[in-house]
Amino acid sequence: MNPSRRAFIRRSAWLAAGTSLLSQDIFAAPKKGELTGIQLYSVRADMKADPLGTLKKLSAMGYKHVEHANYINRKFYGWSATEFKKILDDLGIKMPSGHTVMNASHWDASIKDFSKEWKYTVEDAAVMGQQFVISPSLEQTTRKSLSELKAFMEIFNKSGELCNKHGMKFGYHNHDFEFSESLEGKTLYDIILTETDPKLVMQQLDIGNMINGGAKALDIMKKYPGRFESMHVKDEIKATEGREPFESTILGVGIIPVKEVIDLGRKWGTKHFIIEQESYQGKTPIDCASEDLAIMKKWGY
Repeated sequence: MNPSRRAFIRRSAWLAAGTSLLSQDIFAAPKKGELTGIQLYSVRADMKADPLGTLKKLSAMGYKHVEHANYINRKFYGWSATEFKKILDDLGIKMPSGHTVMNASHWDASIKDFSKEWKYTVEDAAVMGQQFVISPSLEQTTRKSLSELKAFMEIFNKSGELCNKHGMKFGYHNHDFEFSESLEGKTLYDIILTETDPKLVMQQLDIGNMINGGAKALDIMKKYPGRFESMHVKDEIKATEGREPFESTILGVGIIPVKEVIDLGRKWGTKHFIIEQESYQGKTPIDCASEDLAIMKKWGY
């Protein structure tokens, strides 16, 4: 074989390899039914100062899905459900999920029914076209004993039934205490997943929060395969201030094996991948949102 022929073959091989990598990386696309979005708590200061302007910036970056963290007196960031939906629709954005804490006051044991406030929460989520109504925490009063927590998990299941009537699912989002606190030898998270019906209550796994409770996402996922319909995609580094040992950071630069976690989630049925970053190490939240989305796209999400 002459030198020019060998050189041509080498170049062809390099080109083929590069094309393969590009197809797996830059040109990779989410699977059917999957979505990548951002939890608006990531840009909470921006949303407080200029919610419409912030949403326009997120849309211009390429975000097509957001998750709310502000629902007060039947308003999302100051707008009614109908108004907020129109704003998002005009920007080409959907809101498939949102965070509103369900607490003990939302259930009236005397009549065995939900309060009008919680019913409004579900109704307004349906107007927004949400798939999931997610409670992102548990009050201490509901987790003082195993019997009290089990009873509250039954209310979770009932909330799932209520959401189902509106074509949605109720959900729970973890922080760190679910893994560091135990009742009668079981972590709160084990109790939550054991006592809730997966058909009624979905789980949104925050893969970063749990590290402050001593847990690792891959371990939890392997213990409960297929239970996580949604994830908060987050990375963590050692905190420079505050009481917690770790804080969130740009995806891929911390200690969480983020891509391995979300790839396993994809394999086991996770459909919603929601970016969340709460600490910024000197960068602006909006710039972090842009960087995080670019990384997710590079990874094929």
